[in-house]
Amino acid sequence: MLEFVRANQITARGHNIFWEDPVYTPPWVRNLTGEQLKSAVNLRINSLMNKYSGEFVHWDVSNEMLHFNFYEQRLGPNVTLEFFMTAHKSDPLATLFMNDFNVVETCADVNSTVDTYISRLRELQRGGATMDGIGLEGHFTVPNPPRIRADLDKLATLGLPIWLTEIDISKKIDQQTQAAYLEQVLREGFSHSAVNGIMLWTALHPYGCYQMCLTDNDLNNLPAGDVVDRLLGEWQTSEVNGETDPHGSYSFFGFLGEYNVNVRYSDRSTNATFSLCKGDETRHLSINL
Repeated sequence: MLEFVRANQITARGHNIFWEDPVYTPPWVRNLTGEQLKSAVNLRINSLMNKYSGEFVHWDVSNEMLHFNFYEQRLGPNVTLEFFMTAHKSDPLATLFMNDFNVVETCADVNSTVDTYISRLRELQRGGATMDGIGLEGHFTVPNPPRIRADLDKLATLGLPIWLTEIDISKKIDQQTQAAYLEQVLREGFSHSAVNGIMLWTALHPYGCYQMCLTDNDLNNLPAGDVVDRLLGEWQTSEVNGETDPHGSYSFFGFLGEYNVNVRYSDRSTNATFSLCKGDETRHLSINL
């Protein structure tokens, strides 16, 4: 899979090093205690990070720690801090995330309110953990856009990049409504200045769709796929043409991303490329003919 990723220049993130939910912890690990478990944990994180150092831009270090605490129960409350410190030491260029669900999806889950998320993150930072990113899974049934916006606003005060890491809409809803709800969530995420990226949770397997899929088993678009295609087309700068003013300046508004520029004057022309990145300043580019 990584060979395919490299060959196609796809950016990948690591999900995850540990999962605190015992249901998804290997049975042989659940049967370990004391030094045996500690040894297995150390082997896991060191071998994984050494093998894949530099391969992933992100790591979800200890997944869903607001809801579950398998490793902390058995190895003490400081083990999560050790996970983050070891991961940072092994791959210092990777962005380390605290990833959990029901932070922006609902207000009914007392384990993962925005306040509990912030409190846990700050606790780890005070302990010395390098915490670089906020991971919000985003498994929605009926989204509440104003609530999503308010929660993102509050999390943005931490000054960390926010990623919507596992966006899907429940399969209990019909496909057309599912697509409409997906668009609401994607627009809220894309329009928020603190959200750096969005990933969809669209697992497809031979037995059908897990929760939300963009295509059927024959790779024909489902309504959710149509929404994604349409928004991808909307959220990119199309070809822009124009003439400079008398001072040789030309301005345009564009989405973040990579740009190709072609400038022509009389019988002369030149090409240039530039990246438009997030920032408060207007980006100035000088091109000489």
